[in-house]
Order: sequence, then structure tokens, then C-alpha cells
Amino acid sequence: MSRIGVMFDCNRAPEELPEFAAACEAAGADDLWVVEDLGWNGGISAAALALAATTRLRVGIGIAPAPFRSPAVYAMEIATLARVHPGRIVAGIGHGVGDWMRRIGNAPKSPLALLEESIVAIRDLLNGETVDVDGREVQLEGIKLVHPPRVVPPIVTGVVKPRSLELSGRVADGTILVEGLQPPQIAESLGHIRRGGGGDDHEIITFAFLHVEGDAAKAAAIRATALTGQAGFLGVPVDEVFGLIGPASEVPAKVRTLEESGADTIVLRPFGDDHLGQAQAALKALGVLPREVGNAAGGRAVDGGVVAMVIVGVQESG
Repeated sequence: MSRIGVMFDCNRAPEELPEFAAACEAAGADDLWVVEDLGWNGGISAAALALAATTRLRVGIGIAPAPFRSPAVYAMEIATLARVHPGRIVAGIGHGVGDWMRRIGNAPKSPLALLEESIVAIRDLLNGETVDVDGREVQLEGIKLVHPPRVVPPIVTGVVKPRSLELSGRVADGTILVEGLQPPQIAESLGHIRRGGGGDDHEIITFAFLHVEGDAAKAAAIRATALTGQAGFLGVPVDEVFGLIGPASEVPAKVRTLEESGADTIVLRPFGDDHLGQAQAALKALGVLPREVGNAAGGRAVDGGVVAMVIVGVQESG
């Protein structure tokens, strides 16, 4: 069964995060994902808030842009969180939005080289090794963490294009697939990841928009307006953007569709006025038990789950 979790949307005020994370944990979610986008919340600080407010949730950073984070600094930050909260942090990293990276003066000459060199360096640092890199984009000389984590967290990428997906399969522990992909598109992405060497232990994290609405006409109107931006990004008609938009009773079947497509973690992205209420309704429909009556893994009674995270306007080379 897939993991179940909830995304904390970057448009929510950061002071809402601790209570939101605690409520998701109480509702039985497995994961909570936070966002790092230019001008919004910082991913590391948001992850720290969510971890401190909970005791069991796995918290994912989705995603730190590689041009924005030196691999040495990112490894230091991740190691600190992993030391205090072992087994509960996922280090997400990606190319970042190209225009944003240009605007802060951090646009790399080779985004592919930067991402691969960063992942390799971060993993070696987290493993406690002394790292020397003289790469195309990353230069490190004799860097070693004084306090490496006892439990090394997984490093996952948020990428879209074929060469980047192959890179992820080659060097990362998992891949975040952008929200809105239909099963055939997920299968195509998986093919690239497998060609890069990603095996069965390579975690596939799939995004899915979520809006519980029992009125069919309202649900259709919401889909037609709320998903236009993602439809443009994916280059498909709006009605071909995969989403969990409709009655709560339809959520389990749609989640199973993503599971059968190969998703290990299904990322639900609630939108609308009540993100927590949307997530709680979906978790209830999926048969997830509240923590008080669930098991130690979150109390998944029937269907597996979701993790919520967002990749906003991903742009990449590769």
C-alpha cells in the first residue's frame, strides 16, 4: 500500500504549520510535505517546524532547488534535522525554477551536472565521509560533517524531463512526479527512471490535486478553473489533468489507480478554503484511522495513501 500524507501549501502562512502538521498526524497521515519556492517559506525551517510539532510523521522537503542550496550547507541542515528526528526527514532536491534561479544570480551552466554532483556530494557527507569534489558545477575541498546522522535520510528529486528522470534513477533514492500526471504518463516517467538504474527500492512519489466536492456541477466548474495552469504546464487539455476532484467516495478508487500505476507515495495537494478539512475527508474516505485508534504506522485500515507536496512551475534542463 502507498503511504498517506498531506501537503502544507506554500500559500499558507508559516505560523499555521505546527497546528496543521499536528492535526494531520492525529488524523493518521504518514507524511507531511513542505515546499521551498523563492519568496515563500524556507524548506528547511518549515520542515523543522513540522517535525517539532509532531512525533511520528515523516516530513519531506519538496523541493530544495540545487542552485539555491550549496550541497555542503544542505547536508549540514539535513543532518541536524535527521540527528534530532531520526528516520523522519526526506531530503528533496531539484533543478528549481529556471527564471527564479536567474533572478537570484544562481543559474547554473549545466543544471543536470549541478543536480547529479549535488546529490552525490550530499549523500557522501550524510554518510560521514570526507568529500572532495572538483566537478563541472560543484567544488568542495575536504568537507566532512562533525555530526553526521545515525539514520541517513533518503534523497529524492523533483524532476520532469527524460534526462532528469534518468539521472534520478541513477543517483537518487526516489523521484517526485509532478501533480496531474495520468497513469500512462506515470508509466512513461517510470520507464526513464528504470533506464537510469532506479530499481524497486527507488521510491516513486506521485502528486495529485485534491478537492472534495459532492456536487457534480460544482466539481466540474472547480476542475475547469483551478487546473488550467497545470494543464498549460503539462501541455494537455484541462480535463486530462489527473485530480481527486469530486465526492469523497471516489477518492479510494482514484488513489488505487495511482498505486497500480507504480506510486509508492501518493501526494495529495488540497486546495480551496479548507485544506485541513479536505485532507481529513480524504483520509477518512481512504479508511485511515485516527492516530488514537490506529497502529504505529498511522492506522491504514483499508486503502493506502497519500503524501502531499507541491512543485510549483517546475522548469528544468534535461
